[in-house]
Amino acid sequence: MTLETNAAAVVTVVAGRSVVRVAPPFHTFEGAGFPVRRPFPAAELPFVDPFLMVDQVGPVDLGPGEAKGAPPHPHRGFETIQYVLDGDIANADSRGHRAVVRAGGVQWLTAGSGIVHEALPTPEFLAAGGRQHMLQIWLNLPARHKGVAPRSQNAEAADLPTVTTPDGAEVIVLAGTSHGVTGPFATRTPVLVAHARIARGGRARFTAPAAHNAMVYVMQGDVVTCGRPVPDGHLALLAQDADEFTVEAPGAAAEVLVLTGEPIGEPVARSGPFVMNTAAELRQAERDHSRGLMGRMPV
Repeated sequence: MTLETNAAAVVTVVAGRSVVRVAPPFHTFEGAGFPVRRPFPAAELPFVDPFLMVDQVGPVDLGPGEAKGAPPHPHRGFETIQYVLDGDIANADSRGHRAVVRAGGVQWLTAGSGIVHEALPTPEFLAAGGRQHMLQIWLNLPARHKGVAPRSQNAEAADLPTVTTPDGAEVIVLAGTSHGVTGPFATRTPVLVAHARIARGGRARFTAPAAHNAMVYVMQGDVVTCGRPVPDGHLALLAQDADEFTVEAPGAAAEVLVLTGEPIGEPVARSGPFVMNTAAELRQAERDHSRGLMGRMPV
């Protein structure tokens, strides 16, 4: 395949799986007003079982006092994956857990039966400013795990296994197994969460059972997927028709987020920070939160 482009980067997903659709992002604001681009959930693509959401924050260069975060908010019934690429985030929750996630680090928060959580820039980052860039991924929990006790797992950049392939890619594995390494996070659903930096002319090959959903989100660079153009920020949803796929960057260096997972196959009822199986369970979550049963942030 010959590609011609004037863009800074091109990614091609070839071989193995085919492409079901390419989802564009929309731009919105979260938390205290930080901008994000989001390929899903959207009306055309509400979720990709078992994944519920992908948000990319930045990269954006902030001046002193400009950094924003997410003030206290509840969660129940799913997991959040906070992957900080630049900047830092101070996390705290109603279970008393506090941790700062710095560049290259991850917080994996299992909300389970319910928790109140905040994610704010550190006082140092707020005062000095700097580059802010992170990914926020929501992962559903099966009904049998929605009532588990909340849990926070944290990893620094050095804890994430990184593989440099002979084909010119650097693959960082957050969860699941790829390229002979396994990420540090225990998961309740079989998934792969990987970040690939691909040099110009390089490639990275990924495998996943054909029955698992798989997608490639382009964090940086214009994309061509099996001959279809996919602009920067778009997501390629792959068909369940093979157990491997390859990501290439023939034009210039590029970065992608690779997500694969075993579908849970259960009804999804969601309302803001709660993801359950039925509307009745959502109403119960709202009542429990209002009564303080998910805990309260310390004053």
